[in-house]
Amino acid sequence: MTIGSLPMDYWWLDAGAALMAVSAVLAWRRAAATHGRHATSPPPVTSIDLALLVLAIGLALRWARIGHGPFLNLYEILASSLLSLGLVWRAASWRLPVLRGSAPVVLSLLALLAAWLLAAAPLDTHLPATYEMPVLWLHVALGKIFLGCALLATGLAGVVLGRATTRGRVWFRRMPGDAALDALAWRFMLAALVFESLMLVAGAVWAQDAWGRFWAWDPLETWAFVTWLALVAAVHARLTWRVGPRTGALMIAAVFVIAFLTFFGVPFISVVPHQGAL
Repeated sequence: MTIGSLPMDYWWLDAGAALMAVSAVLAWRRAAATHGRHATSPPPVTSIDLALLVLAIGLALRWARIGHGPFLNLYEILASSLLSLGLVWRAASWRLPVLRGSAPVVLSLLALLAAWLLAAAPLDTHLPATYEMPVLWLHVALGKIFLGCALLATGLAGVVLGRATTRGRVWFRRMPGDAALDALAWRFMLAALVFESLMLVAGAVWAQDAWGRFWAWDPLETWAFVTWLALVAAVHARLTWRVGPRTGALMIAAVFVIAFLTFFGVPFISVVPHQGAL
């Protein structure tokens, strides 16, 4: 089914991206209006829930139409990551109410992905034979959980850094102290390290089955390893030296930027992950 010249799934995904951007604006308005008084109160069904539902419908429609999972080109990577990262934050924030106070930071990052999705070319893809392997699903799932853990840590780091400003101290004043947020953020970074390590192992197994080699230093493999090194270095520094909460927050933000470029910058440059190895 199409509307105009585009299939229905494009319109659903565009609507979900727009709702995610609206969610970010509303999160900042809520923080400014309440001055953090209800930072950890359970929110009702909100625009982010609606955004995630609309994105899920759009991805399901696309999957049914093209016949494979949405993880090949930049458009599909942005759409599926927007849904997975949103779900990770939403689920974690229900389990750990303190994370709800980081909504302005987290949803702003998701809004950046949403804006990029709206600007990306909505091209259809065809699944290569080398991608038709069960281990690929494990590899992709581990990568999304890794980035989700890094996003949770970055949201808390953003609160710590935001409180360095006068307005930030007001908006986030009901959140726990910087030391408590720092400790929780690094727990998520440790989890991120575990999941990224497993992602690399699963990727090597997939590469061996698909192309007869574990590693070939293609752009995505190289940057995934750079991200792992940056994460290891940050965790080592945090555990070895007396790193204050703000310095720790900057380290977390730096690792997230590298991970962000790995997940989304490489596909933007090379059009598809593992280009040349299809």
